[in-house]
Amino acid sequence: MDNKKNVMNQFGLNAANYVTSKMHAQGKDLDLMLQIAEGRNNSSLLDIATGGGHVANKLAPLFNDVTALDLTPEMLENAKNFIQSNGHNNVSFVQGDAENLPFPEKNFDTVTCRIAPHHFSNIDRFISESFRVLTDDGLFVLVDNVSPELNKYDQFYNYIEKKRDPSHYRAYKKTEWISWLEQKGFSIEMFTTFKKRFVFNEWCRTMNLSDKDKEELNSFIVASSKDILEFFSIEIEKDQVRSFQGQAILLAAVK
Repeated sequence: MDNKKNVMNQFGLNAANYVTSKMHAQGKDLDLMLQIAEGRNNSSLLDIATGGGHVANKLAPLFNDVTALDLTPEMLENAKNFIQSNGHNNVSFVQGDAENLPFPEKNFDTVTCRIAPHHFSNIDRFISESFRVLTDDGLFVLVDNVSPELNKYDQFYNYIEKKRDPSHYRAYKKTEWISWLEQKGFSIEMFTTFKKRFVFNEWCRTMNLSDKDKEELNSFIVASSKDILEFFSIEIEKDQVRSFQGQAILLAAVK
């Protein structure tokens, strides 16, 4: 099964969980995205891989028109119900691929993508497509989990994410994002990192992980080396993982 089919399968089955997931529905990054977008000439917004629709919902009051795009029909349906229940009637919903956007050049003055690119197998295409559909001086805002710069920790983090969710492709490093965006012509105006605490049971529940798979993942993490346990601030109680700590970035760039 290729990764796009994996994504559609995983998120189709668990779409409703992502609307209510605290990790996705809340976060200071949403408030910061709002602050970044405020004060600009906001006409049209494209939210790529909208998921539960949290970014489109948050930013809808600032824009004349919002397009929420997602690969998975079930995700779009749940996002639509959520956003329209909040009274936002300026949002349209489009099924589409982040790596092959179904829009003409220079069509949006703002493009956002939050907690999704780690599912994309062709980041080069995603960045190129985001750049293409943006107007000149358009704003690109990215939020995603990132892997550590050290390969040992990078491999550990991506392994446990993939074990939990087969549609996870790769969490990329901070330096990779900066390099790739500048190579495509973006000018980075803001870059910040923030700690992200993953509560193990909730993290597994979002993907409806089976008891067997959850226990295998728990055993793998518990058996990790001391430096990995310390680096990720892994909390273990009676041989059960309670939580661990990762990192995410928020990056704003202009075309």
